[in-house]
Amino acid sequence: MTTTADPDVRPDPPEPSADGSLAEFGYRQELHRSLGRYASFAAGFSFISVLTTVFQFFAFGYAFGGPVFFWAWPAVLIGQLLVAACFAELAAQYPISGAIYQWSSRLSNLTFGWFAGWIMVIGQIVVVAAAALALQVVMPAIWSGFQLVGDDPAPTSASGAANAAILGVLLLALTTFVNVIDNRVMSLINRVGVTAEIIGAVLIIVLLLTHSERTPGITFHTGTALESGLFGALLVGSFTAAYVMIGFDSAGEMSEETHNPRRTAPRTILTALASAGLLGGLIILAGLLAAPSLTDGRLGVEGLSYVLTSSLGDGVGRALLVDVVVAIAVATLAIQTSACRMLFSMARDGQLPFSARLAKVNPRTGMPSAPALVVGVLAAALLLLNFASPEAFLAIGTTCIVMLYLAYAMVTGPLLLRRVKGTFTTTGTDETGKPLFSLGRWGIPVNVLALLYGLFMTVNLAWPRAAVYDPAGGHWYFQWFTAIFLLTTLLLGLLYQVVKGQRGHAASDGSPEAVSTQSV
Repeated sequence: MTTTADPDVRPDPPEPSADGSLAEFGYRQELHRSLGRYASFAAGFSFISVLTTVFQFFAFGYAFGGPVFFWAWPAVLIGQLLVAACFAELAAQYPISGAIYQWSSRLSNLTFGWFAGWIMVIGQIVVVAAAALALQVVMPAIWSGFQLVGDDPAPTSASGAANAAILGVLLLALTTFVNVIDNRVMSLINRVGVTAEIIGAVLIIVLLLTHSERTPGITFHTGTALESGLFGALLVGSFTAAYVMIGFDSAGEMSEETHNPRRTAPRTILTALASAGLLGGLIILAGLLAAPSLTDGRLGVEGLSYVLTSSLGDGVGRALLVDVVVAIAVATLAIQTSACRMLFSMARDGQLPFSARLAKVNPRTGMPSAPALVVGVLAAALLLLNFASPEAFLAIGTTCIVMLYLAYAMVTGPLLLRRVKGTFTTTGTDETGKPLFSLGRWGIPVNVLALLYGLFMTVNLAWPRAAVYDPAGGHWYFQWFTAIFLLTTLLLGLLYQVVKGQRGHAASDGSPEAVSTQSV
């Protein structure tokens, strides 16, 4: 009897000499190249994790924008698709781990690229912690026994915040373990989790739509949620969509572990974002239509967990919430994996403290173990803030999205300059001999819109709104937290550059425009 090997994860990684896709960049194959198309798609989709983030931030968007916050979703989706299209071109050109850092470095210079990578990895570590906190939104709703501390499960209450930190630390211990043992195990969990999430998302949409209480016309109402009217409701409501639709570049982060990355990664970047965007928008719409009440206050506090258990009954609602827990766990794993690859890529170029240790890959597992431990420990440490001040962590969680948007702009900006100068080309072929993914004559207009959108959203997210960052009042530093945190991150990065001097290198990309290997 013969068996057919799993086409998505191959058990035996190729020898370094058997894969020359990294040789042109001056690197050798160390990570095991074992991921197929669906695994690459899962890397991007699970970082976005529409169930995790929509359930986590639905209440926030509704509380500040009312039903009309739904329309911020398609606007953000279109903007991010423009960014993703630019990233797809770069993934075909530079199939290397540490995508944002590598792309920015090769489009501009190593110093600029280093800061893009630094901002990105700090943001990713905070997102890991924020994703783990999402367990508090759903687990106590499944069973009260998951409320290990106190009796108030609300994430903003003292006991709810403490419980969220405990559940989050337990999840981080699990994801860190998975990120150390083997990339095939990590990929298998990712693929199974993403499949379960997609099935669960479709079921949630169908069941909620069959229990609709009102028509889609309700999405044109702001209600009494925000005093600044329609435009203000959309600006703040866009926070939900902005938080959800990030991380699609993770397919590029995993390029060194993906078969045929020049062909696979560009397509999975776009399909992961598009599919997550479609499912997320439908979940929000279905939730608004099926909510028992739009005015009793519970929708703006408990969010979609309240809608599921109230509209579908405890049994069905809790069963679907179990699927959300799976999605949260897989999302935390995927985000941590992406941050690990960023640390690995920067360390391999000698761009971080303890680079030799961070860049070391276990030849048996094909995984860089040290970055997983660093990300896990730092994310767990951030969760301790939830014990002292839930408001502080909310500010940090929102700030990390600003950092990711800024890091994205630090790629689309230099890319646009290269296009205008005529020094960026998409010529060449992928592993199958077909032309590389290219926007062709649409490259400049798409790039311009992507950059303008990214800068606008960065300012919108960072704007010091007291109602968002300091709802209780009296804490000016919460209101200005984003600016303070970002400035501190930049200053720490600058301090490191000054102290360490000009060290490390970025490998050549084999072109005249390659990053200098002699300056930082």
